[in-house]
Amino acid sequence: MTIHPNVLDSGVRRESRLRKRIADEIRRDGPIPFSRYMEMCLYEPDLGYYSRSREQFGKAGDFYTSSDVHAVFGRLLARQFEEMWCVLDSPRHIEVIELGPGRGLFAGDVLDWSAKTFPEFSRALHYALVEQAANLRARLQERLAEHIAAERARVFESLEAAASTAGENIIVFGNEFFDALPVEVVDYRGGLRIGVENGRFVETFVPPTAAEIELLDRYGVHPEEGERVEATLVSLEWMERIAEIFRGKRGFFVAIDYGYTREEQLAGRHRDTIMSYRQHAASTSPYEAPGEQDITAHVNFTALRARGVERGLDPMALLTQSQFLIGIGEETQFADAFQECKPPQERAKVALQLKHLITPTGMGETFQVLLMSVGVAKEKAAGLSGLKLTRIPG
Repeated sequence: MTIHPNVLDSGVRRESRLRKRIADEIRRDGPIPFSRYMEMCLYEPDLGYYSRSREQFGKAGDFYTSSDVHAVFGRLLARQFEEMWCVLDSPRHIEVIELGPGRGLFAGDVLDWSAKTFPEFSRALHYALVEQAANLRARLQERLAEHIAAERARVFESLEAAASTAGENIIVFGNEFFDALPVEVVDYRGGLRIGVENGRFVETFVPPTAAEIELLDRYGVHPEEGERVEATLVSLEWMERIAEIFRGKRGFFVAIDYGYTREEQLAGRHRDTIMSYRQHAASTSPYEAPGEQDITAHVNFTALRARGVERGLDPMALLTQSQFLIGIGEETQFADAFQECKPPQERAKVALQLKHLITPTGMGETFQVLLMSVGVAKEKAAGLSGLKLTRIPG
């Protein structure tokens, strides 16, 4: 692939401008928490990774999501959302609120497949996309123009704005949303701070904050000699916001992401999970190209679940994406994937894509699914097909 020099030049200029902006803040205010550095790298207006105009997703970008693999991911979730609607007694109106919808592929797949396969559910379904990056909101408006014109979908800047237009019944959904939220990093030497020396970012350390210590005490582990771990404080703030919008409403919360439980951390896994991605190549250094690479951290599902429970959400299950999708697709033998396949070679191709979504060698065991509910009878919710192979029950 040939990359035009102007594209490279613009990337270098943007990186240089963001690097200078971060350095200026450090010189003005002193060393900054890693969460602030990560926030600026990802979300700084016009310069951050998610705020720029270049493609971040799919083959042309830096990483894949499940929706990039095949439309069956959205179709299976549409089937699960329809079941959730039935559990809620098939109300005349239900709002699916998607957090961090990216290019809108998933939303389009859910809306299209619902209209084709579940017409009654489709008539009740309204779809809200929550995206804080202005450039991505504009692209969502274009991609989903038909659904927006038909008043089946709307794009919002904040969760609260989306919830304000919803009725009593909601499903809050996030796929690879929490992994992109800023995190604090606690090293065995202390809380990580980012300084600048001779034009380069350098790491310094301060005593961990009370909030960081409490999170690690309750939901994680403290780093041993030579280790560092993440404190996912911003994720917990988001769980509090999600719980707040459920007040006076009922429905479900579904989060799909790569992550871990406290038990897995105690067993010695999932420590120092900060990763950067650029052009489908992984790196452990988040300092190389500010604004030009994605920065992620694994999700602490123990902490998310506990904070949700503290704020009034009922736990349902934590299971792998493989278990979740197989449970949904088992009864129909994954007809959602193969229904439109005619030539045998097309079926073979789709079978490989489906395999990537559900097998341990693909995304199936890497991604976890957290399900919670509000105002839903447990015995009714237990019948959801996605829960057939539950790993950790509520």
